[in-house]
Amino acid sequence: MLAEYLPILIFLGVGTGLGLVLIALGFLLGPRRPDAEKLSPYECGFEAFEDSRMKFDVRYYLVAILFILFDLEIAFLFPWAVSLDEIGTFGLVSMLVFLAILVVGFIYEWKKGALEWD
Repeated sequence: MLAEYLPILIFLGVGTGLGLVLIALGFLLGPRRPDAEKLSPYECGFEAFEDSRMKFDVRYYLVAILFILFDLEIAFLFPWAVSLDEIGTFGLVSMLVFLAILVVGFIYEWKKGALEWD
């Protein structure tokens, strides 16, 4: 029974070893020229600021949430495509309704200007 898992263990070992070797080579052979720009904190598309109570634009987060939402909805197409032969016409109509709702939501967000990045 353990012999069945041997190829998986070899794959994980080779992958881990190769990853560690490449990281070590990059660390040892890579150039180190730090400057103020490279060492400055940068997160979420905004420059670092001094005051933690400063107001900032939340459009970045809105676009990120919309991307995750539509990306997850599109992920539902893969199991549907695999089982399309088994679910038949009912599955096809159900997915067309789902996609119609998805398109209506996308058009709504587009018209509201949520996808604009000014």
